Amino acid sequence: MIERVNPQLNAIVTLAAEQARTAALAAGDAVMRGEGAGRLHGLPVGIKDITPTAGIRTTFGSPLFRDHVPDEDAEAVRRLKAAGAIVLAKTNTPEFAAGANTVNPVFGATRNPWNPRLSPAGSSGGSAVAVATGMLPLAQGTDFGCSIRMPAAFCGIVGIRPTPGLTPNYPMPLAWDPGQVHGPLARSAEDAALMLDALVGYSPLSPISVAPPWQSALAEVQASRDARGLRIAYVSDIAGIGVDSEIDAICGQAAEALRTAGATVERIQFDASDGKVPYQAWRGLWMVGQQYANLAQLDVFGPNLKGNVEAGLKVTPLDFAAAEQARAALFQRFRELFERYDLLLMPASPVKQFPVDQNFPTEINGKKLENYTDWIAGAFLITLMSLPAGSVPAGMTQDGLPVGLQIVGARFQEPRILALAKVIQTMNPIGFPPGL
Repeated sequence: MIERVNPQLNAIVTLAAEQARTAALAAGDAVMRGEGAGRLHGLPVGIKDITPTAGIRTTFGSPLFRDHVPDEDAEAVRRLKAAGAIVLAKTNTPEFAAGANTVNPVFGATRNPWNPRLSPAGSSGGSAVAVATGMLPLAQGTDFGCSIRMPAAFCGIVGIRPTPGLTPNYPMPLAWDPGQVHGPLARSAEDAALMLDALVGYSPLSPISVAPPWQSALAEVQASRDARGLRIAYVSDIAGIGVDSEIDAICGQAAEALRTAGATVERIQFDASDGKVPYQAWRGLWMVGQQYANLAQLDVFGPNLKGNVEAGLKVTPLDFAAAEQARAALFQRFRELFERYDLLLMPASPVKQFPVDQNFPTEINGKKLENYTDWIAGAFLITLMSLPAGSVPAGMTQDGLPVGLQIVGARFQEPRILALAKVIQTMNPIGFPPGL
């Protein structure tokens, strides 16, 4: 499958065939010896190319690290291996994951499997395409703004951004950062829960690490049969940027159909647009912190990454103080929302898949966006609040493209999010991309 599909889509950038073959033989031998098998025993997985893998090239999508081979695995990779997973491939990403379109100067662009002329979004676009096409059953991604959820939406699969601290970030320059998290991309909610169970748990390597308050996300998802008793709110646009009418209609219909599964569904207004400026200040400082060791080589960075770092260097202490005040007030509004509702649903993306050679959308419904990241505001505002959220296919557009529905929960509600994703996916099956 990889040999047939990947040359057209460019999702996998490094294939660790020999290492994977050795690991697979060892996994088979372990079964023959009657040794206990892990949750992911023998399953091949893809690892995003910003996540270190021991002995396997990790370029970060940057010419600075074109031939970089780490000596140790990231803690997230170690956990997947400990659960029996076999690292088969590294998947494409924008340079240092700075961008919501998966393209970099080392490997070029990754294409959407539903239409190769279109983008798979980013920054975990390679992982999403590899899973959507069946090249890999599971793949790891990271999410700071939208980087698991948006590719999942654009490619018609399931992805979840967990609560910060549940999945370890080591190694990472900003050890106390609650922004970037590791999470799974999978073709079903149950598969996502299976992988999530392998990733979560306390780690002494991370100062913000926490253990989940639940035993197994997979067990809870498997036990769930419907949406009975859930109080669900649907919002078209929390960011004040607009949303494509066809996308809103598909997502709204998928939400309202949950009444037949036993849920209470209410369309509400909820404005979180005052979080956009605080997010930009936080993101700017985050970019500077992430790239602190490389600041002397700023001119080698591509325009996306360079622009992000330069914007961060302009953030003042007063900017950050004001941002944190506004952020705290917004969190209390979300807290109050989740006292009335169990889950919040909204379109994962306000726009349809855009051309692969377009860096980012510049307008929605004819209205020009103020900032190049504004189109992902519905996702990054959830990141700003340190809340978990997933994307699940809600249906298809008239031109045959998948539409993702974002499911947001209170902190540590990953099993509830994925359980509802299973119900939605069952009610709105979309199948595989054409030609597969």
